[in-house]
Amino acid sequence: MVQNRSNGGVLARVGGLPLWQRALVWLGAAIVVMAVVVLAAKGLRAIPAVQDFLRTYSGHTTPPAGTPEGFPGWLRWQHYLNFFFMVLIVRSGLRVRTVQRPSAYFTPKKRGRGAAPKKISLDLWFHQSIDILWLVNGVVFAVLLFSTGQWARIVPTSWDVFPNAISAALQYASLDWPTENGWVSYNALQLLTYFLTVFIAAPLAALSGWRMSGLFPAKNKALAKAYPIEWARAVHFPVMLYFVLFVIVHVVLVLSTGALRNLNHMFWGQDAGGWAGFIVFVIGLAVAIGVMEAARPVVLRPIASLMGKVSRN
Repeated sequence: MVQNRSNGGVLARVGGLPLWQRALVWLGAAIVVMAVVVLAAKGLRAIPAVQDFLRTYSGHTTPPAGTPEGFPGWLRWQHYLNFFFMVLIVRSGLRVRTVQRPSAYFTPKKRGRGAAPKKISLDLWFHQSIDILWLVNGVVFAVLLFSTGQWARIVPTSWDVFPNAISAALQYASLDWPTENGWVSYNALQLLTYFLTVFIAAPLAALSGWRMSGLFPAKNKALAKAYPIEWARAVHFPVMLYFVLFVIVHVVLVLSTGALRNLNHMFWGQDAGGWAGFIVFVIGLAVAIGVMEAARPVVLRPIASLMGKVSRN
């Protein structure tokens, strides 16, 4: 990244182009790809064999008998906290990767007679602290998920989920989206995506982050050799990109497939229209953005100093 200070401003350049031009290029490319996908999907749906497939597999799933419906209070809070922590994790993770000269460093308090604590950047301290909160939230979510029966909504229980997921994907791609009733059950593509996110992507993020953190027992040579840090680095950033893509697609679909009803599901706990869920969603989004913007060294230093030493070098 090169900085251009002409005209009294600072203009970020990446790959020889200003950042805003790169963004326009990527946006244009994304629009072209989406147009090609839509046209291809519509062409496929004109084929009789594909039409027969869609009639056989509608894209829907039938949860096991006794699966609870709706979104209880604990699930709504878990959903929001997961989003809240993820926003902070992504923001702080990008700062860790891009800031070349940290404004401050953090050294944890020494405990016992072990080796001297390792100094890390304040950005990395914040990233790892939010990681821990996200993990705690995830453990609580998993316990409640399996103890209340809500697991059956996001865990495949039949092999026909796969052809139904293909059917749902084709319907989404052709912009003739499947009829949804998320209050009762998700369609097959949603189910598989949530399963992938909760039970595969999240553990990969946690394990790779643990390997790169100071919590990993680096003195255990056998464990370090069995789990090289290069593997963790190769996994951690792509998984973060997956979460970013998941959140973007998730929000777009929530807002474009019946925004008020969907937001009432997840933020108000009712299967109805109205603006209550939307208002809560806007408040929650504002809080997340506000905390993200407030997470600067001037705010983080006094908080980090409660847990260790904060210094400028």
